Amino acid sequence: MPIDVRLNAIVDPERAGGRPLVELARAVVAGGATLVQLRDKLGSTRRMIEEARALVDLLAPLGVPLVVNDRVDVALAAGAAGVHVGPDDMAIEDARALLGPGAVIGHSIKTLEQAESVPLELLDYAGVGGVYATLSKDNPAPPMGPEGFAAIRAVLRRRAPLMPVVGIAGIDAANAAAVIVAGADGVAVISALSLAADPELAARTVRSVVDGVLAERTE
Repeated sequence: MPIDVRLNAIVDPERAGGRPLVELARAVVAGGATLVQLRDKLGSTRRMIEEARALVDLLAPLGVPLVVNDRVDVALAAGAAGVHVGPDDMAIEDARALLGPGAVIGHSIKTLEQAESVPLELLDYAGVGGVYATLSKDNPAPPMGPEGFAAIRAVLRRRAPLMPVVGIAGIDAANAAAVIVAGADGVAVISALSLAADPELAARTVRSVVDGVLAERTE
C-alpha cells in the first residue's frame, strides 16, 4: 500500500518556534499531517533517539508514520517507521539492508541526473526540491520552481509510475497548489507549520489546498 504523503510535516527543534516537538507534532497531525519527519542536525544521537521515541509513542496510535531524517541508527533504536535520506547520506541500498523490506524509505532528489539513477525500486517515496527558496535549510542551488519539479517528476513517473512524489522547500498554503498541479502527490512543509501562530490551523489549511487540487486530478 503506498504511503500517504499528502502532508509531510517536518519537525526540527531549531525551527519549532519554542514548542516541544511532541506538542508540535500533535498539533500538525490534528490538522491533517499524514507523515511526520524528524530532522535534528545539531542534536546528539541520544537526544535524537529520545525525540524519536517520544514521537513514535504519540504517532503510532494515530496511524501516522514517523521517518527520521538521515539517521538510520536513530530510526532503528527508536522503532520509527523508517528514514528520509539525501544524496550525501547513507546509500539507499545500505539503508534498505539495515531497515528491512517493511521500513519506509524516502529520498531527496534535486536533479534530472539523480532522478535517472536512483534505485527507485528500493524507495517508498521521493522528495523533489528545492521547489522554492527556503530559510530552513542551506540550499546553494537556485529554486527549481514548479516547472523544474514537473521535469523531474516526469522522469520518476516514467521509471516508477506508482511511487509517490513530494514537493520540498519553501512550500506554504499560498504556493502548495502550484506544486500539486505540477504533479506532486503531496508536499513537505516545515516553517509554514512549525512557526505559525496556530500550527494545527496552518496544517489544516495546507492539507485543504492539497486535497482540493488532488480531487481534480484526472490521471
